Amino acid sequence: MPPVTKALDDLLDILDLEAVEVNIFRGRSPAERRQRVFGGQVAGQALMAAARTVEDGRPVHSLHAYFLRPGDPAVPILYQVDRISDGRSFTTRRVIGIQHGKAIFHMSASFHRAEEGFDHQDTMPDVPDPETLPTFQERMAPYADKMGAWVRQPRPIDTRYVDRPARTRRDRRRDPRQRVWFRADGPLPDDPVLHDVVVAYASDMSLLDTVFLPHRLTWDSAGVSGASLDHAMWFHRPFRADEWLLYDQESPSAFGARGLARGSIFRADGALVVSVMQEGLIRVAPGSAESSTT
Repeated sequence: MPPVTKALDDLLDILDLEAVEVNIFRGRSPAERRQRVFGGQVAGQALMAAARTVEDGRPVHSLHAYFLRPGDPAVPILYQVDRISDGRSFTTRRVIGIQHGKAIFHMSASFHRAEEGFDHQDTMPDVPDPETLPTFQERMAPYADKMGAWVRQPRPIDTRYVDRPARTRRDRRRDPRQRVWFRADGPLPDDPVLHDVVVAYASDMSLLDTVFLPHRLTWDSAGVSGASLDHAMWFHRPFRADEWLLYDQESPSAFGARGLARGSIFRADGALVVSVMQEGLIRVAPGSAESSTT
């Protein structure tokens, strides 16, 4: 694997929160021109804050989060952790992200000590090897002039789309499904918490794009606006975020300005390591949609 890129180094720096007081942490946003803070960043920082209060090193097994207000990238986010419960097997934490005196994010996270039990899982889909697929920059190069400079920017997560990315699929209706290989763009330390946090960050990068596939629209289409509403993750098996992971994504429903997407994340050896669910608000101005129903 190549050395850590500057983009990944910057991400790791952002995920390394400042401890302000007991149970209170400060996170900052990258120096980028964004209208709002990226949801994956907030989820990753909140998970990091929660994990730093789990003293026996239990791994996270689930998180449930709500995006309450758009985050302001120009000011830090304070994360206040409430130590709900420290049981014999489970540890529960609640995290509130605060800006300008108001809550912008709420998350509950649960941590579980390792135990033996049943073992079964869905089968990983048969897809091409990630090393045979174009990089994100190579895949998006034909659309760079239309989509702006963000396409050319270095990315901390190496993503390889099995098919054309949802943002480029305006030619015809598609099934609401896409598959993406991803990994951190460089080696990470062995801390399992950091690997969980990086995957929490990456899990928000493409999932809601799946909702658009049957409608010949993208986030860049005129008259389209939206945001993540909630995000849930279940961590099943160990993994490394700097090794290839397959993100199998689909959207089972969209209705009433809300779209639901779910994803399964597999290790390259076929093990199902994380399950993800996300609902987003997607509004389309009248007359903007080429196709507004499936």
